[in-house]
Amino acid sequence: MSGTDAAGATGESGVAWGTPTGRGVVAAATLGSGLTLLDGTVVNVALRTMGTDLDASLAQLQWITNGYFLSLASLILLGGALGDRLGRRRVFVVGTVWFALASLLCGVAPTAEVLIVARVLQGIGGALLTPGSLAMIQGAFRAEDRSRAIGAWSGLGGIAAALGPLVGGLLIDHASWRWIFLINLPLAALTVWLAQRWVPETRDPRAHGRFDLLGAALASLALAGTTWALTAGGGPTTWWAAGVGVAAAVAFVAAERRVREPMVRLELFADRTFSAANAMTLVVYAALGAILFFLVLQLQTVAGYDALEAGLATLPMTLCMLLLAARGGALGERIGPRVPMTFGPIVMAGGTLLLMRAGRDTSYWLDVAPGLTVFGVGLALMVAPLTATVLAAAPDEVAGTASGINNAVARAGSLLAVAALPVAVGLSGDDYRDPVVFESAYGSALLACAGLLVLGGLVSWFTIPRRLRPPPA
Repeated sequence: MSGTDAAGATGESGVAWGTPTGRGVVAAATLGSGLTLLDGTVVNVALRTMGTDLDASLAQLQWITNGYFLSLASLILLGGALGDRLGRRRVFVVGTVWFALASLLCGVAPTAEVLIVARVLQGIGGALLTPGSLAMIQGAFRAEDRSRAIGAWSGLGGIAAALGPLVGGLLIDHASWRWIFLINLPLAALTVWLAQRWVPETRDPRAHGRFDLLGAALASLALAGTTWALTAGGGPTTWWAAGVGVAAAVAFVAAERRVREPMVRLELFADRTFSAANAMTLVVYAALGAILFFLVLQLQTVAGYDALEAGLATLPMTLCMLLLAARGGALGERIGPRVPMTFGPIVMAGGTLLLMRAGRDTSYWLDVAPGLTVFGVGLALMVAPLTATVLAAAPDEVAGTASGINNAVARAGSLLAVAALPVAVGLSGDDYRDPVVFESAYGSALLACAGLLVLGGLVSWFTIPRRLRPPPA
């Protein structure tokens, strides 16, 4: 069945859960978003090996991570708007192909500088396909089946993110770090085939006019300036970069108010639930990105794990997402989003504090596995209710834009945390190779992450409603 045929088979009410078309839509959306999530985490376990092979500094390692998140976060908003206007499946497929080609460049990069550029290009592809993955589900499924489809998408996507360190460890120890990128090529080909065969095309019928390229440029400049300032570590360059970032952010808000067809519909933030869910997303995903960055380096630099052992260490979190994410979505649907969105991050904070025990003479079963298990339970409890809350607060016809905003906020949180925390805890240069220096900074970084997670839980408790209301017309 082609994508066009699938569209015709859905009927006016949309795709039903459990049908071949429904399974195909979820499979394509999950595999596509899983590619971007996998590459957001798989690199962490390879950073130390990349640094040695490419003779990279800590700042360059940060930019190998942050270059990807920078373009992903700043352009994902445009990707959502493009999907709403040109067709969510079409933009999703273009983004997947772009992502594959950029992954090829990452895999053959001869220097750290080339790898950073390739990671920026990879993030652009991710910005096109990520919002479309969820918007395809929102636009294709019947209203009564969307929560189940979103829960499956959230759980399987979370598994992809959690599997990143494991996949990276296997490839690094048995092949080369370059294969963590080259493996994306066959996965992207499968994603494109699934999308073309099963996914019906959907778009926003009200979208028209010019694309908001000015908004995209200002968003990119704001995040780039801020990230540069956070990683520079002081001096005139830091202040110039910070000034550029702040000025671009102010100009972005002003431009979005004046543009006829803005990349970001600022009126969405007039909804308290939408704004609160995105504020919670910012702090929670900042902590998540920083924890994965620091933990994998801690296990390799301080505890002496090889890449495969460091990747295998994260398996409890993967299992929690596999077994519990769908149940977290069902719980949120039954009791409302406030409780799981409050206690999920607080449970994650408890797991983070337990992970502070990982050190030089660490016992995996006593010092690492318990913390990751508790952390994974909290993550599984939170993910699906958070996604459902964001989409319920926005009209269906701008699902791509709403999804893009939330994804941008999540990536921006990770970007800013990975940029700021190493400098804040006193790391620079080649410190990631020094066990004594890195271990002393690790505890401080995880304390900061635990604080962010508790803050996210408190934001949810005081701002997220007990029950979701139908999205506005």
